[in-house]
Amino acid sequence: QVQLVESGGGSVQAGGYLRLSCAASGYNYSTRCVGWFRQAPGKEREGVAHIDSDGSTSYADSVKGRFTISRDNAKNTLYLLQMNSLKPEDTAMYYCAARGCYCSGGSCYRPRHSDDYYYWGQGTQVTVSS
Repeated sequence: QVQLVESGGGSVQAGGYLRLSCAASGYNYSTRCVGWFRQAPGKEREGVAHIDSDGSTSYADSVKGRFTISRDNAKNTLYLLQMNSLKPEDTAMYYCAARGCYCSGGSCYRPRHSDDYYYWGQGTQVTVSS
């Protein structure tokens, strides 16, 4: 049974930083794609950052240059989202999501939408005050 557990959320002032963690269990690390999503009250869930099975990353335009998604190589079931220069508009519940994915024939499957992911954590709240 795949389980994802997020941690690291909290309250910070604008310009501050947080590092979110997503601990995964019951999954094959080598075939995992992971994404971070967020949802603010009254808004749709949006993709923030993704890391694919080949290590490629992608980011929403609103967080490019401020957020970094990574795998913790020492703990290969841990995924991180480093969030710097936080803004009040980053306030939301943040979720990590995962699914199996792979590369074949030089092409890799790259999930980007929430419907592409099979497994979800329960979320961690991030609040940024001005």
